[in-house]
Amino acid sequence: MRYREFDELVDEVFGPAYGRALVREQVLPRLDNRTPAEALEAGLEPRDVWHALCDALDVPDALRWGSDHRRQAPPPR
Repeated sequence: MRYREFDELVDEVFGPAYGRALVREQVLPRLDNRTPAEALEAGLEPRDVWHALCDALDVPDALRWGSDHRRQAPPPR
């Protein structure tokens, strides 16, 4: 996932205003108590940050990838 794709998904799944607020302000324990913005600035992969944000907010798998059918869920770990 690229940074641009992360931003697109944030806007699509959470809405532009709320999504941007979440990225700036939502502290996530899974990201060492950083916000998504801080985690991205620290060099974490956008995909990992996206999953941490979605997990914290209980976003179902079916909604995580927005309406673009070319996006795919990550392979099972």
